[in-house]
Amino acid sequence: MKHNPTHIGQVESVSGNSVAIKMASNYPSNMPIIDGTVYRIGQIGSFLKIPLGYANLYGLVTQAGVLAMPESLLATYKENPSVVDGHRWLRMILVGEQIGASFQRGVLQSPTSGDQVHLVTNEDLRIVYGGYNAQSSIVIGNQSVSEGLSAQLDMDKLISRHCAILGATGSGKSNAVSIVVKSIAEKSFPSARVLMIDPHGEYASSLSGKCHVFRVGSNSADGEEELCVPYWALPFKELMAIFPGNLSDQNEDYIRGKVLELKRLSAAAIGGLREEAITADSPIPFSINQLWFNLDDFERITFKTDRTTPETLVETGDPAILKSNQYPVAGLGSSAPFLNNKAKGILGFLDGMRSRLLDQRYNFLFKPSGYTPGLDGSIQNDLPHLFSNWFGHGLPVSILDLSAIPSNIMQTIAGCILKITYDALYWGQNTPVGGKQQPLLVVLDEAHVYLRAGEESISSRTVQAIAKEGRKYGVGMLLVTQRPSELDETVLSQCGSIIALRMTNTRDKGHVSSAMQDELREMADVLSSLRTGEAIISGEAVRIPSRIKFFQADNAIKSSDPIASDLWAKTKPNVAEYEASIRNWRNQSFN
Repeated sequence: MKHNPTHIGQVESVSGNSVAIKMASNYPSNMPIIDGTVYRIGQIGSFLKIPLGYANLYGLVTQAGVLAMPESLLATYKENPSVVDGHRWLRMILVGEQIGASFQRGVLQSPTSGDQVHLVTNEDLRIVYGGYNAQSSIVIGNQSVSEGLSAQLDMDKLISRHCAILGATGSGKSNAVSIVVKSIAEKSFPSARVLMIDPHGEYASSLSGKCHVFRVGSNSADGEEELCVPYWALPFKELMAIFPGNLSDQNEDYIRGKVLELKRLSAAAIGGLREEAITADSPIPFSINQLWFNLDDFERITFKTDRTTPETLVETGDPAILKSNQYPVAGLGSSAPFLNNKAKGILGFLDGMRSRLLDQRYNFLFKPSGYTPGLDGSIQNDLPHLFSNWFGHGLPVSILDLSAIPSNIMQTIAGCILKITYDALYWGQNTPVGGKQQPLLVVLDEAHVYLRAGEESISSRTVQAIAKEGRKYGVGMLLVTQRPSELDETVLSQCGSIIALRMTNTRDKGHVSSAMQDELREMADVLSSLRTGEAIISGEAVRIPSRIKFFQADNAIKSSDPIASDLWAKTKPNVAEYEASIRNWRNQSFN
């Protein structure tokens, strides 16, 4: 073994799958040259192998130096440093086993004290990182240990077992998301479907040619379509939460009953629906203008002397334009007209509701083109048309750009989109477009915005349901966030694969560490020293935990940092351009 250049030392002790290695004291260099390739011994995250007869055990270096010694020897070393006797130490965890030309994760046998330890050469690495099925794998970059080796992911496990991409601002997170999604889209699967919830409108340029964009204030010249989220598809409680003001439980139940009445009328026109299955949460069209008008009228009505006959209208209202009926003003004391003593006292809430319905920023919700019910609940396009628009455009990726949606309701809208999509796939699981027959990958960018720990929002509840049950119904999830410490821990723990880019915040690194398998937690310390675009990948989507460098997306991602030294070197723009800036602001448009 002395003449074998890959031999670096021997096993000193084994504890579970953690192995302490004593390096040979006469090893000539920390950077040996083998077959013309320079190797670096002891790099955190690099591989070593232990030959055991017909098998090779592979391990990942997690520690180097005196602290990597066995604990019993470390205690002795503190009292008498000379026991080291010129030896260097490494600690690794066992991650896989090679038998012949086949590598598999996990080990069937353990090494023993005295077993020889060898460097892993490029030929060994090709066996470790190879063997992926060409149809079900995607290439996203190169292995950091050897740039000639591709970094691959098992696409099936990435989607079905969920995945999280975590990294600080500027770590290359958006580029990583773009590369992963583009690699899936380029597989040319006719029935592929990926739904991206994009809060900042970042990904349309980098996924050009592979995506169809839906956004509020769309530009049809760029092939975009208007984003519509019909209010009547929202659960009742989430619909009420969009309006300013608070309702008592009694008044909320009262309005719930009125919504149910209108939905039952619409259901009768649709036909084929069981009446007992209809609730205020059912995705059935109804006119919210008519709801407001009915509620408002009941609050304003005044009665004649008999207290049962309504007064003659002073001015007739119009629910289409949210104009109230006007009645004679109630008299004082016991003189007519009389107020409605059964009124609920919700005029303040209804005024807020009216102002929100008239706010043009909410037209995508309350006046969605083609999906706005008439006063009788009749509708031009229903939910089947909405989903066929989202997923039937012929491209694998659908981007729902939420950048123009008011920030105070973005969390609710994102949650409602996920809710109606997940419910449609759940209830359609036995149909050809259900998740079981045509799986869906949901990409949630900036997930911490609408998935905060401890919140009982619709987005949090829906994402938790997808994380726990989505695999059974063909709905996979890709979470993307720069603040993993703010995410719900239950959701993060359900992610079968973790892609961790550079991260310096101690709290965030702790959450990433807790989401990794136990033996890899020490590698979380490396996160702060990763290069931009470099990541540690662990979990079910990779055959073995890897440190990889992502490809660079062809088209610049919108979130890429402006290069000040280049941009400031250009001629100063005309100050008249502020006119266009303010006009865009006032028009709520970028055009």
